[in-house]
Amino acid sequence: MKAVEGKIGRVFVLRLEDGDIIPECIEKFVEEKGITTGHVTMIGCIDECDIIVGPRKTEELPPRPMSVPIDGAHEVVATGIIAPTKDGKPVLHIHGALGRAGKTTTGCLRNGASVWVVGEVVIYEIVGVETVRLPDEKTGFTLLNVIEKP
Repeated sequence: MKAVEGKIGRVFVLRLEDGDIIPECIEKFVEEKGITTGHVTMIGCIDECDIIVGPRKTEELPPRPMSVPIDGAHEVVATGIIAPTKDGKPVLHIHGALGRAGKTTTGCLRNGASVWVVGEVVIYEIVGVETVRLPDEKTGFTLLNVIEKP
């Protein structure tokens, strides 16, 4: 395990509107605000999309993703971490639990999900840390790396 200690910087409360695309609209916002590392939490509803629900075979590397279609508006509770690529572009890795009619599906929203009516988001900027998302050769994922300072 690698860990770094930071502090909460600015806190933003966003109201996403019908048709806004997650994670795209949040990434655009944090880039405009100069946030490089942060935490995101969201509640609201999303419309039809595909979410990533895991690898097809656990032992297969690099894994082939499994996606599940989400049909119709679903309630969502989601959380994620913002960290920059080596080029400095902030990327949000966000997972959500999506529910409708008593059934819940949980997965990654990286393929994009459209807000249905409203999404409420809180962004906590984390300052005093250095993070970067780097490609991992073994898995093919772009993984969070924390840079420990001596």
